[in-house]
Amino acid sequence: MRVAISATGNSLDASVDPRFGRCAFLLVVESETMEIVGGGRNEFAAAAGGAGTQTAQQVAQMKADAVLTGNLGPNAYNVLKAAGVRTFTGVSGPARQALQDLQQGKLRETRGATAPPHAGMGGR
Repeated sequence: MRVAISATGNSLDASVDPRFGRCAFLLVVESETMEIVGGGRNEFAAAAGGAGTQTAQQVAQMKADAVLTGNLGPNAYNVLKAAGVRTFTGVSGPARQALQDLQQGKLRETRGATAPPHAGMGGR
């Protein structure tokens, strides 16, 4: 399974970033091998608007099957859902542990947005 993780750094030792659209890094990992196969610094983190939507579109283009993150806004959630990407929110701790939790069935799939619009911009 190809999993996209919002992260605070560019390794599996980095923490899961609580923000999706404005996360510092986006890691795309093959969960079976724990190999980072894509992503990097999130180019949309400082966008004036639409960061969640643009990040979600990027995840879909990278053919991710699932997303692990802290929170997910409604626009990003809708883009990911339309692309068939499963979403798991409320995730914290090291990215490596989050992947292991997913593999062990410890994470619950999200059924909707967990943050209001523009939450990553300071809660406007």
